[in-house]
Amino acid sequence: MSAERQTDLDRKARLAERSYVQISVRVRRPGETWFNSRIADVSVTGFRLQSFMKLTSGSELWVMLPGFEGRRARVLWSRAHEAGCAFERPLHPAILDHIIKLSSGSAFV
Repeated sequence: MSAERQTDLDRKARLAERSYVQISVRVRRPGETWFNSRIADVSVTGFRLQSFMKLTSGSELWVMLPGFEGRRARVLWSRAHEAGCAFERPLHPAILDHIIKLSSGSAFV
């Protein structure tokens, strides 16, 4: 299967449309300390994390978006220094809008 076709299938499998962002976040695995990372895209249901943390599919983590408390997420896939993650509970659309505005304003780049 070509990479282009696989990308189309990945997009169809998503529950919500993602928005490109570049924001700094803090992440941690349960029982560990917070680690600085970045989110490259985000939707109400999940995000693509760029991090040097070793993450495996099915593992749980906490992510702290700028200005908000930590929220639980699950790693769906991982390759190199990126991971696709799903929020345990979807973001409120107003929170998503806030995150996108922060990114476009370069407040956390």
